[in-house]
Amino acid sequence: MSDTPGKQQNTAAFYGQAVASFSVAMAATAIGIFKLNADAWVRAFLAIAVLYLVTSAFTLSKVIRDRQEAATLSYHPFEKL
Repeated sequence: MSDTPGKQQNTAAFYGQAVASFSVAMAATAIGIFKLNADAWVRAFLAIAVLYLVTSAFTLSKVIRDRQEAATLSYHPFEKL
C-alpha cells in the first residue's frame, strides 16, 4: 500500500456552485454600485476598488494553493519501483 496522497478533485456541482456564487456576488455588487445615489466618479472609484479586491483575492488564493502544493509534494526517487 502506498501512503502517497492522490490528487483531490472537486465535483462538478461544487465547481458550478462556486462559479454561480461568484457570479451572483459580482452582479449584486455591480448593480449596487450602479444604483448608488452618488456622483459618477464615486461609483467609478468603488467599481475600481471592487475589481482590485477581486484580483487580489484571486492572487492570494493562488499563492496559498501553490504553497500548500509545494509543501505536500516531495521527491521520492524510488517510489515507483
